[in-house]
Amino acid sequence: MPRPRTLTQDRLAAAALAVIDREGLAALSMRTVAKELGMSPMGLYRYVTDREELEGLVVDRVLDAVDTTPPPGDAPWRERIEVLVGRLRDSVAAHPEAVPLTLAHRHRAAGGLRWSETVLGILTEAGITGGRRVVALRALHAYVTGAIGLEHLGPLAGGGTAVIAALPEDRYPHLAKTARDAGGVDRDQEFFGGLRLLLRGLDG
Repeated sequence: MPRPRTLTQDRLAAAALAVIDREGLAALSMRTVAKELGMSPMGLYRYVTDREELEGLVVDRVLDAVDTTPPPGDAPWRERIEVLVGRLRDSVAAHPEAVPLTLAHRHRAAGGLRWSETVLGILTEAGITGGRRVVALRALHAYVTGAIGLEHLGPLAGGGTAVIAALPEDRYPHLAKTARDAGGVDRDQEFFGGLRLLLRGLDG
């Protein structure tokens, strides 16, 4: 198969992300991306060295879509962080199969670095510095990726909740009742409710 006349990193990333979105992360390979682009696997090696480089391009594409502009400074710092976390969620959750890649490559992705820098600036203005600032940033990253993964693999509206709700109440009274209550919690309530609990804890 002839290689495309112009193959930019953006086209490579788009092709790799299309494979992941359609077939799952396990399907990502030099062969599948080459097929997506209509070229031979050997031809693809002219542009990238291996799957790891493809993964980095995917994360660049996902995180470059995040708006990292600082929210207005007259808003409370927790609300400003919530806006930034919401933006990150929107971009990452659009490609849930790629979530593990954001953990592995975010330290090299310019979009992820810009997001972290903006968040750290707001935390600093709020008086959260030193080791507390380290823990705060890590907790926010962990929350976003964990919440998106949980929503994708085990959403409250999924069958797992119904199974738990049907557990015998003599053995799991709290768990069964909580699962039944989950029917009244939508995706945004779950995500932002948990985030607000985390942000309140940062004052401790």
